Amino acid sequence: MRIFVKLSIPQCLRILRSPCRSFHGYHRLLASQIISYYDSINQCENEPPEYFNFASDVLDKWSQLEKDGRRPANPAFWWINDEGEEVRWSFEELGFLSSKAANILSEACGLQKGDKVIVVLPRVPEWWLLNVACMRTGIVFISGTSQLTAKDILYRLQASKAKCIITSDTLAPAVESVIPDCQFLKSKIIVSKGSRDGWLNLKELFDKVYKMLHK
Repeated sequence: MRIFVKLSIPQCLRILRSPCRSFHGYHRLLASQIISYYDSINQCENEPPEYFNFASDVLDKWSQLEKDGRRPANPAFWWINDEGEEVRWSFEELGFLSSKAANILSEACGLQKGDKVIVVLPRVPEWWLLNVACMRTGIVFISGTSQLTAKDILYRLQASKAKCIITSDTLAPAVESVIPDCQFLKSKIIVSKGSRDGWLNLKELFDKVYKMLHK
């Protein structure tokens, strides 16, 4: 299942050509054929696509180029926290992991296209995976700052009618305090090294999906 957003060709082309998109001076990070494709659209040589999906139309295409050996495995995502912990994914790895996240939202949480999920997390890699996963499935991604209070969370859950919320162990107690007033909420996922009663653990769900895919 795919969700699409309208494509602005000039804006997309500017992003593709932006110098800041080069990685450590590697000016061929972007696939030349993708740039040529958007060049042809910008010059009215080809018709622009009616809809555009970043996960399938960009990420998956670059992932396939890596698999086929037609581009180096440069980082698509590189995250380092204050403690020096580092996470680095190629396009192929980001595509694979975001597909697993999409499977979790669809299968473990029972979410469908158009359903809403509220994600209240600090700047951790899981935030990006879940964002791309929602693009893949058509689930509406609603982000929130980790500074939200219980009252803030309650308002967002009620106003959006979200069926799922994903947060850290720090904000889990605040979520639990407002659950009785959230009739639409069906599932809760925690991003934490440890488990919590009444919550699905994202790491454990990833491990479960991985085992299912490699039976």
